Parts: sequence; C-alpha cells; structure tokens
Amino acid sequence: MGIENDGSVNENSVEDIVSRYRPELSKITPYLNWLKDNASNEVAQRYSSNDLKSIPFPVYDSNLLSFVKAAQTTNLLDRNYVYVYSRNHLNSPKDELLFIQDAQITDMDDLAGILSNYILSGMTKGSVWAEGVRNGVLYNVVKKMDDLVRFWGQESSRPLA
Repeated sequence: MGIENDGSVNENSVEDIVSRYRPELSKITPYLNWLKDNASNEVAQRYSSNDLKSIPFPVYDSNLLSFVKAAQTTNLLDRNYVYVYSRNHLNSPKDELLFIQDAQITDMDDLAGILSNYILSGMTKGSVWAEGVRNGVLYNVVKKMDDLVRFWGQESSRPLA
C-alpha cells in the first residue's frame, strides 16, 4: 500500500496508523453524509436510446463520481485487496459489513482493502460503485475508519497518568 511510515514513530504502532490514515481519510469523509443518505437508493441510472441503437450505459450521481475521484486521490487504494478478502473469508456484502463492524485500529489495512475492492472494481464493472452505496458497505467502511482514527488519535494524544 502507498501509506508509508515517516520514521518518527514505531512502525504499525497506534500513533503510526493514525498519522498515516488521518490525512487520507480527510479527503473522503466529507462524503459520509451523502453515502449514508443514499444507502438503499439507486445512484446510477441506465441510459439507452432506441434512436441511437446504442448499448445502455450507467449515468452516475455527481456526488458518487466526486467520492470515487476523491478516493482515487488517496493512498488508501491497494490493488492487492483480493488477499484481504481471502484472508478474512469475505464473500458477500454481509461478510464485509460484519468484518467492518468488528474491526479495530489494527485492521485499518484490511478496511482499506474493502474500500479498494469497490473503488477499483467499479472502474471496470459499472454497477459496483452504485452497489457499494446501496448495500451500505462504502458508508460503513469509511465511517469505521474515521471513527477508529478519531478515537485512537485522541487516545494517543492524551498524557499517561
């Protein structure tokens, strides 16, 4: 993955994970409300014209496209996300949601793998982005990552007793 430790903290410590993920998440968390509000909604329409005799193609909600573009500018995407799915036995959106629900700060790379699956797969299969919004996985994975970084970011900045 493209998120590197700058050497100022122990690698894979809570502080390291928080410092690597916080700036990347800030690029996609502005879309949380939209993702939540549109869960179970159709955010892509099929366009086809009998006059043109063309192949139908999806037309996406502009917010969805903005979210995808923002996610693509982060270092969160990992083309090896398939290993996350095989290692954690994730075979369906239900499996993904259960994994997300139970995830901890040490699972951030795996959470990024779930995000990667939807963003990268959607670049070749048009329905994946809309499916990720509709089934709630995109909202839940971004929300969980943000919650973990916020919680542990506060914890690590507190002085020890």
